[in-house]
Amino acid sequence: MRGERRWYDSLGLKALYWALVLYLFLPILVMVLMGFKDSRFIGFPIRHFTLKWYGTVLQDTEIMGAFGYSVIIAVVSTILSLLIGLNIGVFLGRVTFWGRGIAFGLMLLPAVIPGIISGISLRLFIKLLAIEPGTLALILGHTIHNVPFVAIMILSRLKAMNPSLEEAAMDLGADELITFCRVTLPFLKPALVGATVFSLLISFDDFIRSYFLAGYSLTLPVLIFAKLRFGMSPEINAISTLVLLITVTAGLVTERFLRRR
Repeated sequence: MRGERRWYDSLGLKALYWALVLYLFLPILVMVLMGFKDSRFIGFPIRHFTLKWYGTVLQDTEIMGAFGYSVIIAVVSTILSLLIGLNIGVFLGRVTFWGRGIAFGLMLLPAVIPGIISGISLRLFIKLLAIEPGTLALILGHTIHNVPFVAIMILSRLKAMNPSLEEAAMDLGADELITFCRVTLPFLKPALVGATVFSLLISFDDFIRSYFLAGYSLTLPVLIFAKLRFGMSPEINAISTLVLLITVTAGLVTERFLRRR
């Protein structure tokens, strides 16, 4: 009876797992297929497949400009997020002080509050600083949102580090700066790589904060939303497929690197 019950339990879990996989990936598959349809009508059946929508997207200066602008915002905000998040993570991971838990909770706030509240508050904040919506505002908003994720990854990696490694380096004559550069920082490299890719992706894909902080130049998610107001089209599916391909490729490369580490 126990073996039979385990067999049924295992079968039920497998069925649940594949049902969940189907639920998650079927809409993505439909989106990808619609990007190859030969007509502008979004729906089945698909009588012929074509690549013309991808050619249209790659030749559209507005879309490619928004893509490049999103990449610039993502790269700059990621660099700033790494610098700030690394310092916060090392500080919270190595320094013991009263109110450390409160400081950790405050650091997490930009990542846990609802996106709409974050977007509105950031819009009010840049207005208080006399900053106009645009590139600087976008970089500031994305950096604030990315810093908690970087700090969490740094903290998690630091917990796996043996403190005796740093102590041994200092016993051999290295000061705190040399110990950090030659011992701590190389140990944190996998966390930094993961944080870099994660920050790039969430910044590139960010819509809510970009919607509130963008000026005349639109990021790609905001541009897609603007196009959606006029209805679905194969170009939007083609854009989404290209972004999906870039995201999956970046994730696979990062995972392969981290596994080797």
